[in-house]
Amino acid sequence: MTFQPGESLSQDEVTERVDAAIEDNDVVLFMKGNRLMPQCGFSMRAVELISQYHEDFETVDALASLDEFRVALKQHSGWETIPQTYVNGEFIGGSDILAELDERGELEAALDA
Repeated sequence: MTFQPGESLSQDEVTERVDAAIEDNDVVLFMKGNRLMPQCGFSMRAVELISQYHEDFETVDALASLDEFRVALKQHSGWETIPQTYVNGEFIGGSDILAELDERGELEAALDA
């Protein structure tokens, strides 16, 4: 899912997009920027970690309506921070949690859950 520069979405629109992305995708990463051009180091790290084990995953650029995405994501995870990764509708974590899972050899299994 991408948004055009300058596009600002209402809280209801963002909440609907977040809900749909989590429901409709096996693996989805809410991030700053997109898969080809991450806009922060944490988002870049999350893309790199997921890409090691899962080629086909959705990314959602939260920058266009960052405050609204934080609110919508907090309803699912209890966290406001971005990036956030969901697998089969379940919150997995941000880049630090993905890195910890990878270090323990558990990330591939978590992404295939």
